[in-house]
Amino acid sequence: MNVALTFNVKPACLDLAEPRRESETGSNGKQLFTEDLSPLSHQTQVQTQKTFAPTSQNQTGVDTYAEWDTWETINAVKEAIESYHDVTLVEADENAFETLRQMKPDIVFNIAEGFNGMSREAQIPAILDMLQIPYTGSDPLTLATCLDKSRTKEILSYNKIPNPKFLLVNDFKQINNLDFDYPLMVKPVSEGSSKGIFSSSFAKNPHELKSEVGRILKQYDQPALIEEFLPGREFTVAVIGNDTEAEVLPIVEIQYNDFPDDFIPIYSYEAKWILDTKEDPLEVFSCPAKIDKKLESKIKSTVLRAYNILRCKDWSRIDVRLDKNGEPNIIEVNPLPGILPNPEENSCFPKAARAAGMNYNEMINKVLIAAAKRYKLK
Repeated sequence: MNVALTFNVKPACLDLAEPRRESETGSNGKQLFTEDLSPLSHQTQVQTQKTFAPTSQNQTGVDTYAEWDTWETINAVKEAIESYHDVTLVEADENAFETLRQMKPDIVFNIAEGFNGMSREAQIPAILDMLQIPYTGSDPLTLATCLDKSRTKEILSYNKIPNPKFLLVNDFKQINNLDFDYPLMVKPVSEGSSKGIFSSSFAKNPHELKSEVGRILKQYDQPALIEEFLPGREFTVAVIGNDTEAEVLPIVEIQYNDFPDDFIPIYSYEAKWILDTKEDPLEVFSCPAKIDKKLESKIKSTVLRAYNILRCKDWSRIDVRLDKNGEPNIIEVNPLPGILPNPEENSCFPKAARAAGMNYNEMINKVLIAAAKRYKLK
């Protein structure tokens, strides 16, 4: 098949400049592009005990490009698909529509997160639907819904799938006389990759809650989602496939034993991008999770219900936390999961795939096959 790979790449520093692309040859003799594109490459060393707050929204903040991929990931996906197919890279910018219209690939492997707007993850799939080009992953409706955490929670709640008690806040008046139990989590309503979630997001009293709501409203220019914090164990679950063939990969548990003593036990932006690095990885993930069969069955059942009710396609990663009664609650649905290729880096979807006996190339191609089968291309 002729496969197009759509993507957004992290710039070399946190401005809007184009990244420098240096060619090198991959193991298959084809051209790759490489660049050190760390989202923190321009920052001085940060004390992990301190809150690393983002800059104001009218500047490019420290977490602006957290959802985008590095050339290392893009090249790894390209090489995986090239094991069986011809691949063309298509950057998900304003030229993507015309490029895809002229190219007319057999299928698109989509990892593009988009940039502008609260439905940005739906942009490339919407273009592909218009052009009648098959693609991997969920459709625009599911992608837009899942990026909006409040809409996701409304659908889950309507279908009686457990998730934390929540309130969407557009101004300070809505938090007066709030009937929630502290501590609370405060998040931007439409961000991924832990964007906007810092240690300060864990609000222990009304003063901290008001401060965090103000930060979200001002710096992210979107409503703040307030949730009751669930005190139980935390897991993340990878799913590949569709309908009755959807497969739940080995469950990953997120553990906080290796965190500094005064660090809030949440996988925040500081934890994901500052504490947990390739050079000094935290022992934060356990896979397969050490849980009994009853809990494993409950988590898998809850995850699959959410996956199907939200109409996810081909793959997703779904985050789960146990409430005070030990019941699994959905805390996040990620239809475009992170897929860092280096086993030394903590990336949950590839980690679960490896635990299931798949290498990186097999994982990527299994997603592609699921999409091709859905479109009756194979």
